[in-house]
Amino acid sequence: MHDTVWFEIQGVPSVAIASEEFEDAAITQANALGMASSKCVYVTHPIQDATDKEMQEKAEAVLDAVILALTQI
Repeated sequence: MHDTVWFEIQGVPSVAIASEEFEDAAITQANALGMASSKCVYVTHPIQDATDKEMQEKAEAVLDAVILALTQI
């Protein structure tokens, strides 16, 4: 979330991508950093032991949501 907030402060549209397991933590961090409106897209958990193919599938599953988050005004 720190990078997302930093980019947003710089005027660069950004979206954090996190595992759904950490949604509450991402929201808490965004609030603590003073940017509750920061955007985050969540991929299915787990990530750590996912194969390259599984990671590609996870990325493809959220691609439209990431693009939408980056282009919403």
